[in-house]
Amino acid sequence: MSDAALDRLGGVGAAAPALEIRRLTASYSSSPALWDVDALIPSGTLAAIVGPNGAGKSTLLKAAVGLIQPDAGHVLIEGRPAREALDRVAYVPQRDEVDWDFPVTVREVVEMGRYRSAGWISRLRKADHLHVEQALAKVRMTSFAGRQIGELSGGQRQRVFIARALAQDAPVMMLDEPFSGVDVRTEASLLGLLSEIRRTGRTVIVVHHDIGTVRSHFDWALLLNVRTIACGPVQESLSPEALRRAYGGLAGEEGNGEVVWIG
Repeated sequence: MSDAALDRLGGVGAAAPALEIRRLTASYSSSPALWDVDALIPSGTLAAIVGPNGAGKSTLLKAAVGLIQPDAGHVLIEGRPAREALDRVAYVPQRDEVDWDFPVTVREVVEMGRYRSAGWISRLRKADHLHVEQALAKVRMTSFAGRQIGELSGGQRQRVFIARALAQDAPVMMLDEPFSGVDVRTEASLLGLLSEIRRTGRTVIVVHHDIGTVRSHFDWALLLNVRTIACGPVQESLSPEALRRAYGGLAGEEGNGEVVWIG
């Protein structure tokens, strides 16, 4: 990351970024999913990772939480190597990576967020159960606590996994396409919830597709297309020129400078 980018975050002595990517390269078989990516997301922001299909957005999150091994480069979380700081991150996977038929209740899913601190073979303590109840209340799912996870709607399932992340009590939350498959009203409700979480001091990093939503609700954006196209405050990183570079012929521009999508 350039000195200029660091200066914009407060320069020497500023708090460490929530997430810093240095020359990250990752591939599947022989095809690069990410190539020499640099990015920085400051603490306390609601940040989006955006780009066309196949841009490497989900791969970047998976590299950050140790689900894949990159070919080269480094990931830092709050200034520490990612492998040493996984207790500082709560990760919410894509919906299609979850077995919704697994016989587990809503409360049991949220309790999983406490196992990192309590230990997988230890009984949850009173304080752990309090965290679980607070997380369920925060996402307004207390009344569903006894239900099997597969019985819920798409939006309710996302709320449960956000509750699990909250119960983990990690300062950095990473969510991979949390709005996929939900209706507009549910998306708006989830966006409000994530904004509220950000106001508590957490950093919330979201893989998302809708540029308009990112512009209106997010502080920071990383625009990817295998390489870093832009990274910074939303209005700068999602400029018409940056979007044309990321999306090619899919992006056009109206007379007022607004980006429109073709096809």
